[in-house]
Amino acid sequence: MKTQVEESFSEYFEKWVCQLEQLQHQLIKLSQEKAVLQNEAELQALVSRVTSLHKEYYTAKWAAAHQDVLAFFCPVWSSPLEKTFSWLTGWKPSMLFKLLRQARLRNVSEQQLRKIEELRLKTRYEEERVEREMERQQVAMADRKMVELARLTTRVRNGGGAVAEVEGMVDMAIKVMLNGLERVMKAADCVRLKALKGVLDLLSPLQCVEFLAANGMVQIKLRQLERKSSNLIDLN
Repeated sequence: MKTQVEESFSEYFEKWVCQLEQLQHQLIKLSQEKAVLQNEAELQALVSRVTSLHKEYYTAKWAAAHQDVLAFFCPVWSSPLEKTFSWLTGWKPSMLFKLLRQARLRNVSEQQLRKIEELRLKTRYEEERVEREMERQQVAMADRKMVELARLTTRVRNGGGAVAEVEGMVDMAIKVMLNGLERVMKAADCVRLKALKGVLDLLSPLQCVEFLAANGMVQIKLRQLERKSSNLIDLN
């Protein structure tokens, strides 16, 4: 049974994906038009709409995670295939640079390539920093759990009656744990947003459209593949 946060965010996510798919069609259309080189204003407007949609997603995500952060570490709205590619509640930032190499953007200069490589290295460093923080949280969770269990066992053995005090300590330990996970999630999201903005800042308007078209296609294809698999299972 879904929690209230899982229920509401699942509905939001489906609507968000529909909006992304609508913009995806426009991205593909513009990226394939040769005359588009003369219409940078239209390109920039579409790029702004896509980036605004992503920002709206993270605003909604952070608000919901503040109520139930655990829902985002095992999201019911994501397919098993999407979860396979997940990194700390979302896509891995370094994935953008692999996609850049595969997208075959037009007219990429040597200067752009150098700056993209610098950004890739910086992003990888920030990923590792977040991963270390997640490891620290996992160690802390294990330590707190063992401490609380030891204290609880001692009280039971001694016939202690301070149940409320023990429950209070457990509640506090859980609260600290959840706050730590929320910080890790936000830190990971910030790396994602910084990497995306950094890439777009280095590209021309047309290159941005081409790149976002390729990036959006990956996200949408993952969901479509999962739907096809589900339909085949249903038919069998």
